[in-house]
Amino acid sequence: MGIVYDKVLEYRSKFPGNVAFRVKKHASIVEKHLNPDEKVIFAFCAQKNESSLMFVNSVVVALTDKRLIIGQKRLLWGYFFTTVTPDLYNDLKVKHGLIWSDVEIDTVKENIYLTNLSEKGAVEVETVITQYMMREKRRYGRPIQK
Repeated sequence: MGIVYDKVLEYRSKFPGNVAFRVKKHASIVEKHLNPDEKVIFAFCAQKNESSLMFVNSVVVALTDKRLIIGQKRLLWGYFFTTVTPDLYNDLKVKHGLIWSDVEIDTVKENIYLTNLSEKGAVEVETVITQYMMREKRRYGRPIQK
C-alpha cells in the first residue's frame, strides 16, 4: 500500500462517517501523479458531487507540500485527475447538513464540490487545507486580505 492510501485509512478511522467506495483504486491514481520530490501532508476521501444525495463519485484528495490533488479511477477504464496549486486557490466553504457536511473549494477557474463528509472530518479538512494555502500564498508574495 502507498502513502496516500495509508493517510486515507488514517482519516477514515478517525472520522468513520464519510461515504466513499473503491478508495484504494482512487488513491493509486493520486500516487501515480505524485512528483518524486512531493510529500503527502494529508489525504481524505469524499464524493465529488454538487449534491449530497449522490453516492457514486468517490474520490481521494491529497494535500502535498506543493499542491492539492484529486484522483478518481473510472469504473471500467481511465481516470480523472485534478490539481490545484496555491496560486489558483481562492477560498474554501463548509456546509453542514442534517447528516453530512460538504466542502466547496473555490479556485480561479472552477469550484470543486466534495460531499458526504462527517461533520468533524469536514472541520479538519477545512483547517488543514486553509492553513496550508494561507502559508503558501505568503510564499507566493500575494498579500492576504482580512
